[in-house]
Amino acid sequence: MMEVPVLDAKGKKVGQVELEPRIFECEVNEAAVHQVVRARLAASRLGTSSTKTRGEVRGGGVKPWRQKGTGRARAGSIRSPLWRGGGVVFGPTPRDYSFSVPKKVKRLALRSALSIKAKSSELLVVDDFDLKEPKTKWALEVLRNLKVPKKATVVIAGGQENLEKSLRNIPGIKIIYVSEINPYDVLDNEALIFTRDALGALTEVVKE
Repeated sequence: MMEVPVLDAKGKKVGQVELEPRIFECEVNEAAVHQVVRARLAASRLGTSSTKTRGEVRGGGVKPWRQKGTGRARAGSIRSPLWRGGGVVFGPTPRDYSFSVPKKVKRLALRSALSIKAKSSELLVVDDFDLKEPKTKWALEVLRNLKVPKKATVVIAGGQENLEKSLRNIPGIKIIYVSEINPYDVLDNEALIFTRDALGALTEVVKE
């Protein structure tokens, strides 16, 4: 069973915690991780690019000239895609890029992502940040004590508003609640930091 040290706000080891093998030592399924991460990124796309077809461009209701006898090519509307100011052929229209992923695949991907972090020694457990009030300066000092890299994700449990407010203004630091944990946020960093309370609540979130 894999064990990781538990650190305090000064970066000193105050204990050790065993990581549940079902969550942190499972066989990595790269296909599941790829599918879930791709779904997450697709859902964040706005899909608001839009162009107008010849039927949507204003004007062009009158035929420019008669059909025959002018010596010019036939024309039915000044809003034809061939004309300047006309409509666009096969242009982008607003669309939804999101797609669904089965719950079993999501859970498998999350366990795989957590296992990757544990095996690569990019997982930290903090006993308590010891913040009596919201203060970014104190939070920065704690991160320095923990030797946290520039890009990190901190997973917190509910009821830790002081910690959330202290960390949210620090560039490169992302805060997520353990109830919202997902493979993308687990992997998109150089270090994954759990508070002890969040790690304890993780078992209920990552169910079979």
